Amino acid sequence: MTSNLHIAKWWHKNNNNKIVCTLCPRYCELSEGQKGFCYVRENIDGVLYSTGYGKPTGFAVDPIEKKPLFHFYPGSKILSFGTAGCNLGCKFCQNWHTSKAKIDETYSVNATARDVIEIAKKYNSKSIAFTYNDPTIFGEFVIDVSKLARKEGIKTVMVTAGYICKEARKEIYEYIDAANVDLKAFTDEFYHKYTYSHLSDILDTLLWLKNETSVWIELTTLLIKGLNDSNEEIAKMCDWVIENLGNSVPHHFTAFHPAFKMTDIEKTSPEILFSARNLALKKGIKYVYCGNISDEESSITYCPGCGKSLIRRGWHSVYTNNIIEGKCKYCNIKIEGEF
Repeated sequence: MTSNLHIAKWWHKNNNNKIVCTLCPRYCELSEGQKGFCYVRENIDGVLYSTGYGKPTGFAVDPIEKKPLFHFYPGSKILSFGTAGCNLGCKFCQNWHTSKAKIDETYSVNATARDVIEIAKKYNSKSIAFTYNDPTIFGEFVIDVSKLARKEGIKTVMVTAGYICKEARKEIYEYIDAANVDLKAFTDEFYHKYTYSHLSDILDTLLWLKNETSVWIELTTLLIKGLNDSNEEIAKMCDWVIENLGNSVPHHFTAFHPAFKMTDIEKTSPEILFSARNLALKKGIKYVYCGNISDEESSITYCPGCGKSLIRRGWHSVYTNNIIEGKCKYCNIKIEGEF
């Protein structure tokens, strides 16, 4: 029965009568009854269905700092949800229990776009985050929720790896207000070996977000000892970011914890994160933070003008905020972000 399933966008049939999904750069070719790499897009009777549409694996009300977003309404609450499946194959996935699960193998609830909005209102959430797995794979639901949220004055956020095709991204991001994009490394070798994707596709998405949209961008890099934490790689990453995205895009270096298929690698030490942060700051990036560790100093937002502490945080909580109408309380310089 397909009456309760949602017909997917972004696909066509090829000469072999297989469905080609054009949502992400995998371009999965699907025979009858076959699911894509993401587990949730399926060829049923010659039609592509988004079987994860409207089936969140649960909801949580989080501080927005947990996404992490530090320059997008700091201190506010955000309603977070995801679904089963993912279009990347990260061997180090920290949410693998759901991202590597099929929709019929994990707990999920049925929810309409209106249901999501009403839950956000009930818990006074200023924003809604599509997160936990990569929201690209349930892009149809993202569109419906974000469009309705815009009408209701609620912000929407993508927490994503940025692995998406040109054919889909314009529609999916049309009503999105902010995105935290995982820049997982800065070598294609790492992307290919550990995520089954390619760096160039992620960089293309970042360029598009910066140049063609008004979406507020922050970056996250999960550092794994010996794999993507070298000074040379981080320096190249910072150089690319400054040249192509500018020096005001906040960058979060976060700690890896052994998980999924990489339980044999030790958790990332604070010293590795501090080293990356210091290098990024020396390169000229204004706002650099460390995450997945308890360290107040590396979570403070400093004014790039006068150098004073503006936002003090402690484990996803905001203690003080000295940004007034988007400007430093002390020297009146503009602080990039949405405040």
